[in-house]
Amino acid sequence: MRVLVVGGGGREHAIASGLSRSAVVDEVLAAPGNAGIGEIATLLPIPADDVEALVAAVQNERIDLTVVGPEVPLVAGLADRLRDRDSLVFGPSAAAARIEGSKSWAKELCERHGIPAGGSHAFTDAAAAMAALDSMSPPYVVKADGLAAGKGVTVTEDRGEAERAIRSALDSHQGRVVLEEFLDGREVSAFALLDGVETLPIGFACDYKRASDGDQGPNTGGMGAYSPDPVLDDSTKKLVEEDVLHRPAEALRDEGEPFIGVLYAGLMLTAEGPKVLEFNARFGDPEAEVLLPRLESDLGELVLATAEGRLADVRDSVRFTEDACVTVVLVSAGYPGSYETAKPIDGLEKAAQTEGVRVFHAGTEMRDGRVVTAGGRVLSVTGTGSTTAEARTRAYEAARHISFEGMRYRTDIAAGIDGGGRA
Repeated sequence: MRVLVVGGGGREHAIASGLSRSAVVDEVLAAPGNAGIGEIATLLPIPADDVEALVAAVQNERIDLTVVGPEVPLVAGLADRLRDRDSLVFGPSAAAARIEGSKSWAKELCERHGIPAGGSHAFTDAAAAMAALDSMSPPYVVKADGLAAGKGVTVTEDRGEAERAIRSALDSHQGRVVLEEFLDGREVSAFALLDGVETLPIGFACDYKRASDGDQGPNTGGMGAYSPDPVLDDSTKKLVEEDVLHRPAEALRDEGEPFIGVLYAGLMLTAEGPKVLEFNARFGDPEAEVLLPRLESDLGELVLATAEGRLADVRDSVRFTEDACVTVVLVSAGYPGSYETAKPIDGLEKAAQTEGVRVFHAGTEMRDGRVVTAGGRVLSVTGTGSTTAEARTRAYEAARHISFEGMRYRTDIAAGIDGGGRA
């Protein structure tokens, strides 16, 4: 079959890479893709948020299955438009994607169905939100209600910073802001495939959102990740799979909006048990870059079964390697703020030759025969090894071979993990 991957980041490179090795996939296309994806797929110069052009391309290119990577086209209704045309798509409807598109709606869903989550309140008025801070103890948690590319969360002890975050969220994100209870514990991400009826958990990962070492600096779209989580015990995994993955799937189906695609639950392991921080309606980035390389099963068969509502048929065939994966994200100077692009990248070939390493492109493009930077997050360098420590060593060894003007990355991704927990 001919498969279209929508998006052009590291997540989409990981997806396209898996699909390119599938026994059921004849050709992979990507819109818009990037320089790395262009090595394994045919690129279509269509932005991921141009729903009309994507719908037309699916018809014109005779696409059999569309895999939607990023959240923006999902919230905009791309999956609905394709299904209206009887086209197979891996990705939820706009209504189901509200679980990511509106944090307040997602928390209300949790309340209605007994899904464990921290307390929260949504506001459309700045004065009311400021007044609510009086009844809260720091650290304050302020979230933009709508999509914010992983950068719409502020956690701070400073009242003034919390107030500024409230004003910014109300100005920039659908006129709503969410104040949440601060949850203390260890953060983990859980993933499951959903076909509208069946829920198939596919693993766990841990990511690093802050820009600088030691979890300092502003939130980003993600600076690195590792999978699996070596300190997550079986009983906790089972609890998460039942209460945080399966229960939301049932809730959406019961409310008439069955979810088809991959559900990502960001959660905190608290003293009272796992509690939801947020849901995403797609694979995480950079979590996909450590989860999908561990998949031994055929990714094409899995996404096709999900889109066709046949997860029950493939449930027993899903296999992941016991190896660990660690990814380190190389970013442009200034990220997550303003940054320059078109910086030539050196060392990619040497990095890719490092044992156990894959280099996933995120913000890159080809220009005059050279791979150059084209975004804030530029590359995800993923190492695989028998232990997290070995995978980490390989990822950083490969990262040191790569260079571009202004390049930086965190040096503490997965540090100390094999010793019994996140450093």
